[in-house]
Amino acid sequence: MTVRYSFVSTYPPTQCGLATFTASLRAAIPADDAEHRVIRLTDEPRDDSPSEVVADLVAGDPASLRRAAGEINLTDVTIVQHEYGIYGGPDGEEVLALLDAIRVPRILVLHTVPITPTWRQQWVLQSVLDRSETVVLLTDAARDRLASQYQIPPSKLHVIPHGAHQVGPVPTGPRPGRPIILTWGLLGPGKGIEWGIDAMRELRDLDQPPLYLVAGQTHPKVLAHEGEAYRDRLEARVRRNGLKEYVHFDSRYHDTASLSRLITSAEVVLLPYDSPDQITSGVLTEAVAAFLPVVATPFPHAVELLSTGAGQVVPHRDSVAIAAALRVVLTQGAAASRMREAAARTAPTLHWPTVATRYRRLVAETLLPSSLIG
Repeated sequence: MTVRYSFVSTYPPTQCGLATFTASLRAAIPADDAEHRVIRLTDEPRDDSPSEVVADLVAGDPASLRRAAGEINLTDVTIVQHEYGIYGGPDGEEVLALLDAIRVPRILVLHTVPITPTWRQQWVLQSVLDRSETVVLLTDAARDRLASQYQIPPSKLHVIPHGAHQVGPVPTGPRPGRPIILTWGLLGPGKGIEWGIDAMRELRDLDQPPLYLVAGQTHPKVLAHEGEAYRDRLEARVRRNGLKEYVHFDSRYHDTASLSRLITSAEVVLLPYDSPDQITSGVLTEAVAAFLPVVATPFPHAVELLSTGAGQVVPHRDSVAIAAALRVVLTQGAAASRMREAAARTAPTLHWPTVATRYRRLVAETLLPSSLIG
């Protein structure tokens, strides 16, 4: 039986994590037994829609909301991505009108569960949960936090990990040239790149001093608000510390193929995020799926995913601890090998085909009651 899916999310060519997530999930659900429609979330009308985008939901535009709901109601099930900032209205409250207008089962995928939400954030999220038949969390930590802070039946909650692309084999032996420490993703305050830069001062004594590669464009919302001020501050920090030979910024956007090449060039991935609140990280998932050792601060997803031994967790804003952990990976081959082996055991559960299969099973379970009713 062919299932007609609709996906509500930001979507390429928009460059953000949710857009990439939804495009990857859609591509991993085989088209031979599914039809796909995408409702793209935008801040303003656009004319660059891929063929699978059947409607744009424009923030603050009730007419576009009605059109989007009409398209969704032509499908069997809708998978709705949720973060506060991708919908219109205060704290994205326009999502509630959309959910009210949908007449097919709603599977909600939560990418953010704040530790200390404002009263409006809590009200919006509780209202979204009340309007959804099924809720997907990307980590156990997110599920536990949601269950402790909100009124929701445990039977509605499902944990399916963030997916990752399967990259080519990552070299494990000695490599020519300097080892690369890699951080990638959309750039903006809170990424903690400052502490990664400062850590490089502690690694200049190595026989092969590493290169810290920070790859990715500035986040579009950050760019709109403050331009390249954050990147400029980071580059000034590099110059002030005499680290121009040790830190390089790559501001290009990397598609799946170029990102795969970038990942396979790295010795270790560094995620020095400032926030203790981040319940999911696509970058972390991609790194572990590629068998790369990871050094990360203790945001919930890192604590959970690296508990298998696939990396090391270090304190927030602590460049000395970051440098010490990186030194272990770069100089102790046995320790780095153990991290790669731990990642290799986890990786198969993270690849997009496996993740998509779990969504397909969840869709089948969600649709089962209505099919029994007839």
